[in-house]
Amino acid sequence: MVDWRAVLTGFVVEVVLGMFAFALPGVGHAAAGLVGGFVAGWMADDGVWGGAVHGFLAGALGGLLVAAVVLVLGLVLSATGLLPAGLLGLGIGAFALVVFGLLALDSAIAGAVGGFLA
Repeated sequence: MVDWRAVLTGFVVEVVLGMFAFALPGVGHAAAGLVGGFVAGWMADDGVWGGAVHGFLAGALGGLLVAAVVLVLGLVLSATGLLPAGLLGLGIGAFALVVFGLLALDSAIAGAVGGFLA
């Protein structure tokens, strides 16, 4: 059974740390995903597999938020003519899905560690 309190807490940790992560581009965002996934896995207290699932869900929510922002910005920039229309289709959508997956993957690994240590 999924502990949504743990998932949402991990998601909030990821979002808050992600806002401060712009000081260390790349490294900061990965660290935010790791810490959020760890918190979700640790709070779930459901072993390694349960921690990985809870970390993955927290990261997936964060990745979904980032993917939605990327797609909306792509739509706005394409509509205003700042991006070529061809970039709107599969290019931005594929990029958003890759970001979505990467944010969920590192959170799942950290969630497994958190579940192991809980």
